[in-house]
Amino acid sequence: MPSFDIVSEVNKVEVKNAVEQANREVSTRYDFKGSDARLEHADKTVTLFADAEFQIEQIKDILISKLSKRGIDVRCLEYGKLEKVSGNKVKQAVTVREGVETELAKKIVRIIKDSKLKVQASIQGEAVRVTGAKRDVLQECIALMRKEIDDFPLQFNNFRE
Repeated sequence: MPSFDIVSEVNKVEVKNAVEQANREVSTRYDFKGSDARLEHADKTVTLFADAEFQIEQIKDILISKLSKRGIDVRCLEYGKLEKVSGNKVKQAVTVREGVETELAKKIVRIIKDSKLKVQASIQGEAVRVTGAKRDVLQECIALMRKEIDDFPLQFNNFRE
C-alpha cells in the first residue's frame, strides 16, 4: 500500500550558519556600534541580546532574512517573551520548533478523517503516517494538508508505492 509521512524538519546546519551570518552583520552595522547586540545559538534555541527593545526587533529582522535566504521556513520559529537582563539590556529566546507536536498531529488526523478521503492516518512519534490504496488519493491528501495547515511548516517525505 502506498504511504507517506507528514513531518516538520529543520536543517540544523543551515540554522547555525544563518545565526553566524546574522552575528557578523550585527557586529559590522553602524547602528549597533558600541552596543552589546549579539545572537547565541544553542541546540534548538537562538538567544538575541541587545541594549534596547527596538534593537531586538532589528536583530530579529536580520535573523529572519538570513534564515529565509538559506531556505528555512521562518514559521518554525517561536518567540519567547522579552526579559530584562541587567541595567536596561534585554534578551529574547527564539525556539526553533521541529517535529509535529501531538496537538498538531491530532488536528492533521482529524482533518484527514473529516475530508472523507480513503486514507488512514496514524501518529508515529513526531510524524504522521498516511496510508492509502491509490497514489492519487495520497496526492489529494497532500494538497489538502498544504491548503489547511498554513501556520506551521510541514514536509511530506518517505513516499512509498
